[in-house]
Amino acid sequence: MNEEYVVALTGASGAVYGVELLRALRRLGRPSHLVISDTAAAVLPFETGLSPADLAALATWQHDPGDLFASIASGSYAWRVAGMAIVPCSMKTLAAVAHGYADNLITRAADVMLKERRRLVLVPRETPLSPIHLRNLLALAELGAVVLPPVPAFYSLPRTVEDIVRQTVQRLLFHLGLPVEPRDGWQGLPGESGGE
Repeated sequence: MNEEYVVALTGASGAVYGVELLRALRRLGRPSHLVISDTAAAVLPFETGLSPADLAALATWQHDPGDLFASIASGSYAWRVAGMAIVPCSMKTLAAVAHGYADNLITRAADVMLKERRRLVLVPRETPLSPIHLRNLLALAELGAVVLPPVPAFYSLPRTVEDIVRQTVQRLLFHLGLPVEPRDGWQGLPGESGGE
């Protein structure tokens, strides 16, 4: 069975990461569920030039963020879903997930991932982080979620913003249990023998 993935975009800056994740899932032939919050729908065209309809065309299914009757809102559907990414993840959404406040489809689907022990990856976009943010991030990590801030690694010598975005999406794919190309991984310093 071709397991499904949930991609949710919230209103934090960084919509391009969600766009690129959907493109990567499509390239890999993986079915995807898309949920875009109302605020993310407003941010998306501003940051990427894409409309929510453009993004929906990259997904297999799209769900309204207020639809708590959608398939992905139920634990009985979770066996089909290999993982979920909230990318970008606002601090509001992060706080709701950390405290089980499942008031919309994004937070409910994330709650399902946690309770059914499926992969949940959060890509928070905020800086600096307050003590409240840090407590919520710790709570989610302790619950088994992967907290993956989009922090670029410059050892891969990125030349463009697209290179930086691709590197983060590669890490996202890895944490969702999907194949990645290791070309951006740390290879050691030039001239290292690899041994002690």
